[in-house]
Amino acid sequence: MDWTLQLVVLGDAAIGMLLGGVIGFERELKNRPAGFRTHMLVGGAAALLIGLGQLVLADHRLDSELRVTLDPLRLVEAVIAGVAFIGAGTIFAQRGTQVVVGITTAASILMVAVIGVMCGFRYYLLAGLATAMTLLVLTVIAWVEKRMPGDKDTACKDD
Repeated sequence: MDWTLQLVVLGDAAIGMLLGGVIGFERELKNRPAGFRTHMLVGGAAALLIGLGQLVLADHRLDSELRVTLDPLRLVEAVIAGVAFIGAGTIFAQRGTQVVVGITTAASILMVAVIGVMCGFRYYLLAGLATAMTLLVLTVIAWVEKRMPGDKDTACKDD
């Protein structure tokens, strides 16, 4: 197999890591349970899995009558299932309160995985715009929410 295709997949993963890192940096600044490194690794891993699937589809060494048909979207399902475990680990309830912490970080990890999938499929514009939209939600909308009246003691806290 042409090794340059593998370098392209590695480049896709690097872009996924970069975009994930931007979102992770915002989480890191707010001292959340999953930050810069976690978001980078999730974005890169998602892009690598998609790229690996594409390499396997193009690998003619696997051509035979017995070859199993590969569905690249199954890799997307695998990414989402894996991220669910990471996200669940960032969510916890604070003892003695009705406050749940970590939901926004778990959602940002899911978003970074999807951005990584976009990079793996080489939808860079879509990935970049999704990153910008995610940062908008995590910063501007969180800023607006803090200034809105309401009961802040019994809520989900993780801006």
